[in-house]
Amino acid sequence: MNAPYHRVLQFFRDDIREEPDTSKNLLETVRFNLGRYLTYVPATSPHGHTRSSSSSRQTPLQHPWRLKRLVNIRIGLIFLWLITLKWGEETTFNRKVRDCAWDSWESWQAGATPHHVILIADPQIVDPHTYPGRPWPLSTLTVRYTDLYLRKSFQLLEQYLAPDTVIFLGDLFDGGREWSTAPNRSPEAKSTDKRWNKYGESFWFKEYGRFSRIFFEPWLRGHHVPREGHRGRKMLAGLPGNHDLGFGMGIRLPVRHRFNAYFGDGNRVDVIGNHTFVSLDTVSLSANGQPDPATGSQGAGAGDKRVQKIWTPAETFLSEVKSVKARMIQRELRLQAGRLEHDLQDHTVIDLGEPPFQDVKSPAVPSTSIPSVLLTHVPLYRAPGTPCGPLRERFPPSRWARKDGETISKDNRNALPVGAGVQYQTVLTSAISNEIIEKVGDVEHVFSGDDHDYCEVIHRGYTSRNGGVREITVKAMSWASGIRKPGVLLLSLWNPIDAHGKPTDVPGDTTTSRTVETHLCLLPDQLSIFMRYGLLFGFTLVTLLGQAFVKVYSSGTIDAGGDSHILPVSTQGWPSNRHETMSVSARSWAAPRTRPLRPHSRTRSSTNGLAARSSAARTRSTSPLDGYYLPVEAKKLPISDEQLTRSRDEGGYSQKEWREVMLDDEPRRRRRGKLLAVIHVWSGNLKLVGFVALSWYFWLLWNT
Repeated sequence: MNAPYHRVLQFFRDDIREEPDTSKNLLETVRFNLGRYLTYVPATSPHGHTRSSSSSRQTPLQHPWRLKRLVNIRIGLIFLWLITLKWGEETTFNRKVRDCAWDSWESWQAGATPHHVILIADPQIVDPHTYPGRPWPLSTLTVRYTDLYLRKSFQLLEQYLAPDTVIFLGDLFDGGREWSTAPNRSPEAKSTDKRWNKYGESFWFKEYGRFSRIFFEPWLRGHHVPREGHRGRKMLAGLPGNHDLGFGMGIRLPVRHRFNAYFGDGNRVDVIGNHTFVSLDTVSLSANGQPDPATGSQGAGAGDKRVQKIWTPAETFLSEVKSVKARMIQRELRLQAGRLEHDLQDHTVIDLGEPPFQDVKSPAVPSTSIPSVLLTHVPLYRAPGTPCGPLRERFPPSRWARKDGETISKDNRNALPVGAGVQYQTVLTSAISNEIIEKVGDVEHVFSGDDHDYCEVIHRGYTSRNGGVREITVKAMSWASGIRKPGVLLLSLWNPIDAHGKPTDVPGDTTTSRTVETHLCLLPDQLSIFMRYGLLFGFTLVTLLGQAFVKVYSSGTIDAGGDSHILPVSTQGWPSNRHETMSVSARSWAAPRTRPLRPHSRTRSSTNGLAARSSAARTRSTSPLDGYYLPVEAKKLPISDEQLTRSRDEGGYSQKEWREVMLDDEPRRRRRGKLLAVIHVWSGNLKLVGFVALSWYFWLLWNT
């Protein structure tokens, strides 16, 4: 007999009683106890003998194919996470922006060098005003991920599209109108809503820094070389929205002064790509004639100087906009011809009696082919129910088709809503819209924001060379604006003119009447990306849990720690109280306890209630009267209840107690051990996959 087996049998010898004619039970019991006490049996005995094939059962870890299966599952999930995160954080953004390449949708003739413009509406960076009741850390994560989305998208737009001009259409902030200005500067320094008075001017500067890091810094790092025929790059961010200043009579003058000081005047004219872009502060202009919600009086009422200060700058600019356009066009033509930007003034010596000044006449509006483009945050007025077209996301057209040869003129679901509320108005009034188109003059295109979704209409009631003014309300760029697919609008401007501003004849050009092409560039659906991450996480949990069940329940006996052994492992230890009910497993795992001696053959222990056999008992050659005591199932013991009944003080168990312990506790312990092993294997694999996936994810975010 091998040495390990011999030592264990010698260890058990005095605690075994033989049952007459039950040699088979004896062998089974010995093998059972060997499995409890041996933690490892080598493949070769100390004497060099190799175990027989029947005793050389391999553990699960000795099966190479099982180990390979485990490794493959984990590595497969890791690679799946790496690919999914790479797709969600880089690939999908790159693909979306590359799909908007200029040459993929422009239709100019060969050799054209159009001017490229990107219009960005409502970035509306998230701040405490956006979700005032959202708890931490959800509020912080919302800010981080919206900023990350905007910065990543804008960087790719700059990298792959390299626009010549970037124009913002207002609502740069979400709560910019609420943040207080410098104290003691004006009674309007603080917001009328006391919830936001704790956010002072320092908080506004902090938000300005966020906006600069998202947009200004990537634009400055672009360093694109100006293309032929283009003098340089330009960014316009001075057009305010109602979230930047407020709306109408709700605008506080110190807030507007602060915005204009850092972003520029909201009323200006720029000649871009041989088109005159007129930016108009319509949120301030709307105070002219706006009813006071408290008194019902009109904002233009006599004596209301505060309200007049709100709309007067925009109204004054609108009255002079044609002369401003003329000066800007003349300046542009001079620069294109290689001349000085302004005419040189005559320098002559005059007598003191002569007038020390002379009138400088404003330049006449030249007759040119430079069309005007209007930029406004609030869309122009249109009749309720005017459809916005098939590119509107939230409410696509219910019947965008032709009926009896005519385009359907009313679709309430697809239309931009017409209404007003606290600090907002969905469209300008009809009177202000008519005034703007008339005073700006020669308006062909209007680009607006505020609604967050795409809307394209043609205003037939306004005079234009193309039979109507085309207006596009640009989609919001932020994914926190109530739409799933944010976007920007791309403009391609191609209007070749001569030194006098007249169109030039380009051979093969069949688009002389069209100078502007537009394209809606959709950005990734961030919510969809997050949902795919969630689905993959659920798949990972289920897969690893299933793998853990298969590994544990198909590999024989595994302890709670997940280690595999040839035979069951013993856990050394004594019960804390001899009066406690001990299960068979506890009795077999603990050091062997001898039964209490009868008066004629055993003595009581005075320390722990255990009995020790005398030397004579260890040397006897005959079996005791009751035979060897075998800890086998009670149903296999042909012993009466009277013979096995012992008081708890004597350490004995009744037949009923043995049956409960041996038949109930043992299966329960085995089930619990396997479940603990499943949890151990599952959590270990999950930690490994999670560590690799999170490390890769944060590396991708860091390098964005």
